[in-house]
Amino acid sequence: MNAAPSPPTGQADSEATPHTVLFVAGAGRSGTSTFAGLMRLLGLHVPQPEVPADDSNPKGFAEPQWTVDFHDRLLSDAMVTVSDSRPAAWFETGRIATREPERIAAAEWLGGHLADHPELVVKDPRLGWFLGLWRVAAVRAGARPTFATMLRPPAEVVGSKQKYYRNRLGSAHLASSWLNMLLHVERATRENVTDGGRVFVRYADLLDDWTRVTMDVAKRLDLQAVLHADQENLRDVHRFIDPSLRRVTVSLDELALPRRLHDLTEQTWEQLNLLAEPDGDTPEVRATLDQLRDAYVELYEESEAISRSSVEVAKTELKRRLRDQQPAPRGSVADKIPHDLRAKIPPGVRTGVRRALGRER
Repeated sequence: MNAAPSPPTGQADSEATPHTVLFVAGAGRSGTSTFAGLMRLLGLHVPQPEVPADDSNPKGFAEPQWTVDFHDRLLSDAMVTVSDSRPAAWFETGRIATREPERIAAAEWLGGHLADHPELVVKDPRLGWFLGLWRVAAVRAGARPTFATMLRPPAEVVGSKQKYYRNRLGSAHLASSWLNMLLHVERATRENVTDGGRVFVRYADLLDDWTRVTMDVAKRLDLQAVLHADQENLRDVHRFIDPSLRRVTVSLDELALPRRLHDLTEQTWEQLNLLAEPDGDTPEVRATLDQLRDAYVELYEESEAISRSSVEVAKTELKRRLRDQQPAPRGSVADKIPHDLRAKIPPGVRTGVRRALGRER
């Protein structure tokens, strides 16, 4: 029997293409939008409608609006913020992710798009909190789940968030949230190591030589649309990729982090970089990342214990304002808490205090 003819170069056989979902994870402002947008131009489908572009991302987010709304609701239920630095936040989102109705909703949403497009790319900075949910949903929808985690120097991630999101929680909080996200995302995608279903991509490498990086990703994850991209697709990507997209360059020393936090961030960045090297995803590197994750949990617990007085003051102030039902005057107790200590107060407490005091930030 003769084998079926292969599709011509630049054209994948959509009927023969295995259903695959590429989930793009990582901290916000780490190049996830660039990577997802590139994959879209090379033939993967971003479920519509998308989040519209804005000044912080003028080339677009390549981000399905449905997933953003879905994740916002789940994070609200879990009382977790997008850039939550609490290790315990993973327990809260994990509890939400096991809800059967949520898994059914995600699987049905994926299935509806897979019916017309065999390869999807799904990206959202909130995605990392619910990787287990999405792995189950993809399998239920008859698709192979794959994961790409974007790596950008943590100082640049912090600087970009401060510039474009006007984040006032400080460098220590943002560096901690980067650690919390990347260490747990790496752990959550280990199920895909044996089948080659996860990759780590440096943002700088993508901007410097996107053809080499994307072809390597496509081969490792067996993304047929990318492997069969035609010349028009490639020209579109050449116009899309611009080294000036790396608009924030900050060094770790410039963040002036507490010494232990600085060292943990630096060591974690070094180990994550090894995962982006050929054959770098080794048991030894994963074991070191486990140790770093344990060290971060210990550091966070110590910080919580030290800042307990600030938490109690914030709670007292909250109760007082709720009792009086009056807007907080300027120079309230909360305003007098030093910024570095205020940043260590658990996000859930800070959020409650701000709302009770009638303050947005």
